[in-house]
Amino acid sequence: MEPAEVDLTDDDSSRSRYLLTISTCSTMNPTVAIAFVFIGCCSNMIFLEYLISAIPTCGNLITFSQFLFISCEGLITTSKFFTVPPKIPIRSYLVMVAYFFLVQVANNASYMFRVSIPLQMIFRAGSMIPSLLLGVLILKKKYSKAKYVSVMLVTMGIAMCTIASANQEVKHVHDDKEPSKDPETEAQNVFNDLLLWTLGILMLTVALFLTAGMGIIQEKTYTQFGKHPKESLFYNHFLPLPGFIFLASDISHHVSLFNQTTPVSVGLGFSIPQMWLFLIGNLLTQYICIRSVFILTTECSALSVTLVVTLRKFVSLILSIFYFHNPFTHLHWIGTSLTFVGVILFTEMVHVPGLMPPKKGVKAD
Repeated sequence: MEPAEVDLTDDDSSRSRYLLTISTCSTMNPTVAIAFVFIGCCSNMIFLEYLISAIPTCGNLITFSQFLFISCEGLITTSKFFTVPPKIPIRSYLVMVAYFFLVQVANNASYMFRVSIPLQMIFRAGSMIPSLLLGVLILKKKYSKAKYVSVMLVTMGIAMCTIASANQEVKHVHDDKEPSKDPETEAQNVFNDLLLWTLGILMLTVALFLTAGMGIIQEKTYTQFGKHPKESLFYNHFLPLPGFIFLASDISHHVSLFNQTTPVSVGLGFSIPQMWLFLIGNLLTQYICIRSVFILTTECSALSVTLVVTLRKFVSLILSIFYFHNPFTHLHWIGTSLTFVGVILFTEMVHVPGLMPPKKGVKAD
């Protein structure tokens, strides 16, 4: 079976770029794999939202834990304690590692600026926008009409959701803070909060373009050395670990905050602070999510995998809205619909005559 391109995007769209090809076959039933994709990825989003809702600034600790977890797993199963030499030279990973690290830092910064997780999900679904722009400008690629139409739909959808969220942010400021008797002070409060929120949106935008740039570098690297997804997943998480030294004080501070949360009994007389339990749940469900998509690519067609992953994103969005009571207006729903229609069109799950090249074996009119 031909390897498929997959976008996990969770919540971590840049990480999914390493899951490009799968060479290991699995005997797991596709239905079971699909079930684990939904269970693993959706529960991962729930644990993430619990963490961010409780301590919005804990993104760097979460990212460090994820990098460390994936590095330890890869050290044992992929690198076999560095006894397996990398097929791609380490020097070729260094630029990708720099991009990947910056993407994670930018995404984490957006949490601190009160950008809701539903808006982040919708925003990251627009990763094809910078990918197409950079593909045209740098790689001189040509795309079908469907790709351009889909990018327009996604852009409109994201714009609608962003405008709706900005209105919600203004309302949030009024609800959270006691209104000032001075109109100028009130206007300044609203402006300051909107400015911080706008910085969060800017961080997400920068992360999208960095991810697209990283994709171009990866494409050139894989063309030269071949695709080795498990190796890439390991080295792109292991090599950036020294970079967390610059975030050590922030990580240490949040370790202390996690230790101070309510203890939860886990049996045998032991208890663990609640936030550490959420973090462990986040790490384990992320692993289940990634491995399930790995298995799915060996058992199903690329179209089926894309459909499952897209549906999973939509289910995660629904859960975030209703389970965590995140505000979602009619304009949000319209924007979300346009975004998902654009994603479906971009991935060519549905063939649209006139916008897409004719399928193989089908004569054009």
